Amino acid sequence: MSGCIVAPARGYGGGGEYVAPAGVVYVAPTYASPGPGWAWEYHAQYGWGWHHPQYGWHRGWH
Repeated sequence: MSGCIVAPARGYGGGGEYVAPAGVVYVAPTYASPGPGWAWEYHAQYGWGWHHPQYGWHRGWH
């Protein structure tokens, strides 16, 4: 038996490219990045928003 498992692409902002998770429509940012290190990502409950690896979601999303 052969096959492969492919994980859906995770939303991210890097190098000027944005990738939407499988089955999710990309929505462009509606406001500027809060600062260095923030990436435009998809949140399963709230939709698209700014996320920082250390500080979490902008505007207090969990």
